Amino acid sequence: MKIDKLPQEFVQAQPILANLEQAGYEAYFVGGSVRDTLLGAPIHDVDIASSAFPEEVKVLFNRTVDTGIQHGTVMVLDHGEGYEITTFRTESTYTDFRRPDSVTFVRSLSEDLKRRDFTINALAMRHDGEVVDLFDGLSDMKNGIIRAVGDAETRFTEDALRMMRALRFSAQLGFRIADDTRQALRDLAPNLTKIAVERIRVEFEKMLMGFNAAESLKLALDDDVINYLPGEPLKIWDNIIQHLATHQPADAFAVWSLVLVETDLTLSQINRFLRNWKLSRETIVTVMTVVPLARQIDKVSTFDLYQSLPYKKTLFELLTMLGVSNGTIEQIKHIIDMLPITNSSELAIQGGDLIREGVMTPGPKLGQCLKKIEYAVVNGDLKNTRESLIQYAKEQVNDDN
Repeated sequence: MKIDKLPQEFVQAQPILANLEQAGYEAYFVGGSVRDTLLGAPIHDVDIASSAFPEEVKVLFNRTVDTGIQHGTVMVLDHGEGYEITTFRTESTYTDFRRPDSVTFVRSLSEDLKRRDFTINALAMRHDGEVVDLFDGLSDMKNGIIRAVGDAETRFTEDALRMMRALRFSAQLGFRIADDTRQALRDLAPNLTKIAVERIRVEFEKMLMGFNAAESLKLALDDDVINYLPGEPLKIWDNIIQHLATHQPADAFAVWSLVLVETDLTLSQINRFLRNWKLSRETIVTVMTVVPLARQIDKVSTFDLYQSLPYKKTLFELLTMLGVSNGTIEQIKHIIDMLPITNSSELAIQGGDLIREGVMTPGPKLGQCLKKIEYAVVNGDLKNTRESLIQYAKEQVNDDN
């Protein structure tokens, strides 16, 4: 098979392959960029594999960086963009279920491709667009199948994360996982406990963002994969599957909000759950803000919505995924649109103004007064003018006295 019109990302990298080939080496585009081109999907990283060993690559190009020299990867910067060139290699055993104990550089493309995870990722492409398919990846792509290269148990034992990648690709592409690959997934799922949380999290998030997420999550539930993921076991996966059938999260914030909104976990338990998944502080704060609101959206206050403004995108996305009525969502949006201020910096006065006016002195009571002013303005009980806010502050001081 030949791709007649190559995407610009490959055209720009053709001089790299030409240089390697002129020197007598083999060179191919490999991996996800080839797969995505055939699927008509956006290309992210253009990776190159070559029979040239790392030191041989470095001799051929003027500007290189040893990005992963121990695994045969050198980045070439000669043509503006950085392109990673990785030497064909074979790999030894994986005693930690994630990295080979050692790699051996080889001159054979076949030896290199047969160590890859799935047939649709084991495709190579020459500089002219000719696709090299040694493991029936094109057939599996045509038939919508995720199939391990060679023996599935071997591939999943080498790197247990590949099981999560199978689920993720199935969710993103809508492909079925081949029977033998799925059986290996069932049998070896316990090995996921040996994989770093961060690596599992990335694949899990991508899986739930895939258009076929509901099916992939159901498979993970049916095959008991879900019980070997980080964090405390949850009992609401069936509910999440129902929500994913119609809407998928757009980002990680929405993923974790959806996962947790229908649990009976308290905020402190949610915090612990998210920390166990080693999520960023930004994600934790976002989830802990929107989940309580979504749980009681009919009782939410104006000030609650005001405080959630930095996270409103996730809130509305979550409400949509939960099937909250359009009328309720529009009502919430209207309240937000009518807010007199969107943050405290928009108040007509600040602490310094009250000090200069002699109304208050620096200290805790000043901060407390400003909070009361902010609350009153947001709720529409106080006009946001300098005069009214100063008068209100004076009244607060008199009440305290």
